[in-house]
Amino acid sequence: MKSLLEKRKTLMQRIAGYSKFLRGSITSVCSTCNRAACICTGKTKGRAYRLTYKDKQQKTRTVYISHSQLPEAIKMTDNYAKMRKLINELFETNIAIFKRRSKP
Repeated sequence: MKSLLEKRKTLMQRIAGYSKFLRGSITSVCSTCNRAACICTGKTKGRAYRLTYKDKQQKTRTVYISHSQLPEAIKMTDNYAKMRKLINELFETNIAIFKRRSKP
């Protein structure tokens, strides 16, 4: 039981390290016509980047990402994926702790 409690504490500390995160996906589109699968993809170097996510009502929202913000946005979406894995692991740990405490 002690090892499970220590594991939970460690997971909580690791999750706190990913406080800067974004949920969604980053896509690049042609800045000329704004289509993802554009015929002018090879002809133009101008790319625009967008973060697409779902809000509380499951409506798709899009946020423009400037070229200077792109590295940070990529890191923040990666942080979300890592944090999500840790949360799943924390869930499994909490279930194990709960099961052990409920046994007579």
